[in-house]
Amino acid sequence: MTTRSRATGTATDSVSWTGANARRLARQHLHRPDAAATASPVASPCAAVAAMLGAHAQVLSAAELSVGLRGDGLTRTDVRTALWTDRTLVKTFGPRGTVHLLPAADLPLWAGALSAVPTGTNPLPKDARMTPDQVEAVVVAVADALTGAELTIDELSDEVVARTGPWAGDLVMPGFQTMWPRWRQVLHLAGHRGALAYAPNRGRKATYTNPGCTPLPGPGALAALIERYLRAYGPATPAHFARWLAAPKPWAAERFAALAAAGSIEEVAFADEGPAWVVAGDTVFPASPVRGVRLLPYFDAFAIASQPRARLFPGAAYERALAGGQAGNFPVLLVDGVVAGVWHLRRSGRRIAVTVEPLEPLPPAALRALREQVERVAAIMEGTAELTVGPVTVGPHA
Repeated sequence: MTTRSRATGTATDSVSWTGANARRLARQHLHRPDAAATASPVASPCAAVAAMLGAHAQVLSAAELSVGLRGDGLTRTDVRTALWTDRTLVKTFGPRGTVHLLPAADLPLWAGALSAVPTGTNPLPKDARMTPDQVEAVVVAVADALTGAELTIDELSDEVVARTGPWAGDLVMPGFQTMWPRWRQVLHLAGHRGALAYAPNRGRKATYTNPGCTPLPGPGALAALIERYLRAYGPATPAHFARWLAAPKPWAAERFAALAAAGSIEEVAFADEGPAWVVAGDTVFPASPVRGVRLLPYFDAFAIASQPRARLFPGAAYERALAGGQAGNFPVLLVDGVVAGVWHLRRSGRRIAVTVEPLEPLPPAALRALREQVERVAAIMEGTAELTVGPVTVGPHA
């Protein structure tokens, strides 16, 4: 093993879990390895979202917390201003086909990369599916209908059916205890093509618009996205990347092999995972483990993307804070960089009531740090904090 000492860590071709976890947290602006480190809280929502490679925004309040916890004095108002007024953020369909906040400046890259990801097997019955020509017709119809407009889903549906044909409106797609029109199965694909993004709500109804994005060419965009992913979450394997993006594993392995052949990424030995990859030359990792307490909300990018998952969710945390191995379904308590409990938030007016359920009793220093985190959560949500530390939880049904 070759090593090269640095002020903030060590360059190496063998990476421990401790070093990888500390660097990921630092690059997520969730941890400073030491006083000289450059990783500090970011000053803008856009920078925070870029650092985590998109903020999961199916529940916008969770995305606001993910952004605010990485920022310096950021609040939910700052996130909403960036999204709806300054338009430096875009709410659209991102990795795994789920709703994310993405930097507007990066949207051509995201659209180019996501458009190039192979689609999996359509789970719908054969008579509910769409032909490739129908898919293309719907995406074009969505793009045209939303250009210069902000439409609700029902208004957009009427426009798509009018521009394509009655077949697009057939109620064949199950959705939330009802049936949706056929064309809705490619709504996320229109987002991936850069033809659709969310616009401000009209009352309680979501609206959509065309963000006017021209996707970058797929191969170059994919290469850039893989490198960004590895800088944020490396070392990682092709299987890790495939899981994060909901892409086929063999396809991801081919992309990594091509980048390795080009010298863009390099192999390292990583913990129990064996061979893994980092961006070429990006082999400096913090020498010290993570210390301290953090709260992360539902579907936080760090909890979802960090692998191996059993290391981030050790012991009882794997059962308590995951849903069948899937991360994100519970807000998590991090102690010294790993999941050590779950927490819940309830808002009533300005009152932000936070209940934390640790897996083991917290020592006094950790309780003090936890109170600071709860105060920060309340500040981001523009409310007043109230903390309850619940009973220690030790199992999935505790």
